Amino acid sequence: MAGKVQGQNGVSAEAPIPLLTPYTLAKFQLSHRVVLAPLTRQRSWNNVPQPHAILYYSQRTTKGGLLIAEGTGVSDTAQGYPQTPGIWTKEQVEAWKPIVDAVHAKGGIFFCQIWHVGRVSNTGFQPNGQAPISCTDRPLTPQTRSNGIDVAQFSTPRRLTTEEIPQVVNDFRLAARNAIEAGFDGVEIDGAHGYLLDQFMKDQVNDRTDKYGGSLENRCRFPLEVVEAIVDEIGADKVGIRLSPFANYSEAGDSNPEALGLYMVESLNKYRLVYCHMVEPRMKTVGEKYESPHSLLPMRKAFRGTFIVAGGYDREDGNNAVAENRADLVAYGRVFLANPDLPKRFALNAPLNEYNKETFYTPDPNVGYTDYPFLEDTE
Repeated sequence: MAGKVQGQNGVSAEAPIPLLTPYTLAKFQLSHRVVLAPLTRQRSWNNVPQPHAILYYSQRTTKGGLLIAEGTGVSDTAQGYPQTPGIWTKEQVEAWKPIVDAVHAKGGIFFCQIWHVGRVSNTGFQPNGQAPISCTDRPLTPQTRSNGIDVAQFSTPRRLTTEEIPQVVNDFRLAARNAIEAGFDGVEIDGAHGYLLDQFMKDQVNDRTDKYGGSLENRCRFPLEVVEAIVDEIGADKVGIRLSPFANYSEAGDSNPEALGLYMVESLNKYRLVYCHMVEPRMKTVGEKYESPHSLLPMRKAFRGTFIVAGGYDREDGNNAVAENRADLVAYGRVFLANPDLPKRFALNAPLNEYNKETFYTPDPNVGYTDYPFLEDTE
């Protein structure tokens, strides 16, 4: 499909495949549509990003490529996994700067995913051993992690009071400001995969009776307050959001996911976010594809901005999504983790490295992290 390869990006000089066509993302000129999805890697000692992340992210950077950093905690109550980075302290902000600089040095565009895990945590990750916070006080059953090996254990959460919620909104606002101070081009609010914002949105978790529970509008109130606070703080042209209305990660399902997804994208339109990043309905649980009768197309049509899709995509699938206008950009996770030069491999239709699940979360600063070979190393 692709002709001669031009330059290090692997952008073809003649008839590029749809994934490798340029795209204007607000003020950013993307040279292709292959996005690095946010991937938890658990190599940030004491929640501080480490120098080995400089190589990891720069390996996956192309000129005009969009990268979304791993989930980054907004506060000391936001953590639920070992050695995940944060962005609530000065030390963390300073530690991110050389990582961001390395991506920018290669011409990449870098967004920081800011998250709060909510009840997907236990007292061991919380300040002073306190209970994790959530919209509910119903606990989670133990969950197998996406490497298929680790089993996460959870503590009974504490239900946030109505009066406490503005403080959590403020934590997100400050994290967004810190991300811009660290040099990121923008932030992606994590409203997906069973974490705190998703817990509020989903009716199978949210059992509140105040203004943050009950109706669809009430359940979406807190996530939209977070969006508004961040847009006011750093500007809509630097704010994206990730949503997974159809997913059931961490027992966060909804009885009417299509209505939830549509309500959210229609509500987001008034804030003019730079993008909406949605997870395919086929990715209902961690790392497994299912046949699904549902589609993201209604949300795609309703959202008046850049639409990014993720969830089980390969080269052909991604090309079709762009060619058929079902998405503007396609985010790749595990396959990008294992193929740091993924856009080039897609251009050449080259074979891909297999990912190794066993090293997704091992705390090694090289193995399973920066040691996946480039195409020229395998020839």
